[in-house]
Amino acid sequence: MAADTRQTTRQIEGSRAVAEAVALCRPEVICAYPISPQTHIVEGLGEIVKSGALAPCEFINVESEFAAMSVAIGASAAGARAYTATASQGLLFMAEAIYNASGLGLPIVMTVANRAIGAPINIWNDHSDSMSQRDCGWIQLFAAHNQEALDLHIQAFKLGEELSMPVMVCMDGFILTHAVERVDMPAQADVDAFLPPYEPRQVLDPAEPVSIGAMVGPEAFMEVRYLAHAKQLTALERIPQIGAEFAERFGRTTGGLVRGYHLEDAETVVVALGSVLGTLRETVEELRSPAGGGHKIGVLGITSFRPFPIAAVRDALQGARRVVVLEKSFSVGLGGVVSTDVRLALSGLHLHGYTVIAGLGGRAITRVSLARMLHEAMADKLPPLSFLDLDWRIVHRQLEREAAMRKSGPIAENLLRDLGTVASKVH
Repeated sequence: MAADTRQTTRQIEGSRAVAEAVALCRPEVICAYPISPQTHIVEGLGEIVKSGALAPCEFINVESEFAAMSVAIGASAAGARAYTATASQGLLFMAEAIYNASGLGLPIVMTVANRAIGAPINIWNDHSDSMSQRDCGWIQLFAAHNQEALDLHIQAFKLGEELSMPVMVCMDGFILTHAVERVDMPAQADVDAFLPPYEPRQVLDPAEPVSIGAMVGPEAFMEVRYLAHAKQLTALERIPQIGAEFAERFGRTTGGLVRGYHLEDAETVVVALGSVLGTLRETVEELRSPAGGGHKIGVLGITSFRPFPIAAVRDALQGARRVVVLEKSFSVGLGGVVSTDVRLALSGLHLHGYTVIAGLGGRAITRVSLARMLHEAMADKLPPLSFLDLDWRIVHRQLEREAAMRKSGPIAENLLRDLGTVASKVH
C-alpha cells in the first residue's frame, strides 16, 4: 500500500502545532526546562513521547536551561537528532552552552518563544531574548504566523543537518504560541521524504575516538570563527532553496530569506519580523485603499535574521523613497537592532530611514497607532528614532523625580504608582 501523504487541516494552538511538527521530524533526544511561553511545546512533545507515537526518542527532564542545552550538545555530538525550546531568561541562562553548540557545529534545533527580558519581570512578548544572541553563531529564522512556525521547524532540521549548524526558530510568545489558528499539518510520509535520516558530519564513536571542542590557540582560532561565518553565507543560499523544495512538496511558500508585500510601487516600505507583519499588512491595505488615501506603501518581512540577507534586503528596498524599520527590541544607548543591519544593506542609497521601537514587554501594536506613525513617516515628519505609544507623561515625571531627590526609589515601582497600578507581589 502506498504511504499516505495527505495533509490534514486543523484548528490548533500554535504550541501544539509546533510540537507535532517537531515530532514528525523524528528527533531522538528532546530536553527542555519549563519557562513560559514555550512550556506547552515541550509538554506536547512529552505527551507524544510517552504515548509511544514518537519512538525511538528519549525525553529528558533537566534541572535548568543550561542543562537542557548541555544535554542537546551531548546528544547531537553522539549522533542523535536533538531538539529543545526556551524563552527569555532561559535563553540567557544557556548562553554559554549556546555558543558552544555553534562553535562545535552541532545541528540542534531550538524553538525560542520570544519573550521580554527583565528586570523588571515581564512574561509578555518582544524580541529582546533572541536579539541578545544574534552573534552567537546560530541561524535565526522568524515566523510570522503559526503555519510558518510549523513549516520552519521542518525546514530547520534539514538546513541545520546539511550545514552542521544549530538553528533557532523564533515565534512570538503568547501571540503565536497560545493562539489557536487553522494550520495544515503534513503527513509523516511527506516529512520523511523531505527530511532524510540524520547523518552527522562529526560524531563521538568509541570505535574511532576523536576530540570535539579541543583547545584552540591564536594560531587557528580566527580561522575557526571565519569558517562559522562561511557556513552562514552558505546558509544564505540554502535557505531559499530549501524553502522552494518545501513549497514543491507541501504546496506552501513559507520560509525563504525575506517576503515582500505590495513592494512593486511602494515609495514607503515598513520592515519588520514576526507576528506584527500580519497587523502591518492589514494597516497597509487600509492606507493603500482609496478611502485610506491610496498611499504607495508596502511591507518587507525578514524571515532570516541570521544570516542577515543583505543583498535580498537591498534588492527589495532600492526602489523606495523611505524605509521604516519597526522593531520589537531595543539596543539601549543606541536605538534599533534590526535597523542597524538594514542600514548596512542600504549603504549608498539615498533614502529616508526611520527606526520605530514598538511592542516592548507585550504592549499592543494597533492599526490606529501604526497608521498614525506611517502618516508621519510618509510626510517625513517622523524622528530618526521613535517609540510607538510611549507614555511621555510618566517618563518625564520619573526624570523630574530623580532630578529632585537622590533616593528617588525603584523606577518600575514608581511608574506603576504613577499609573495607579500596584505591582504584583509574590508570596
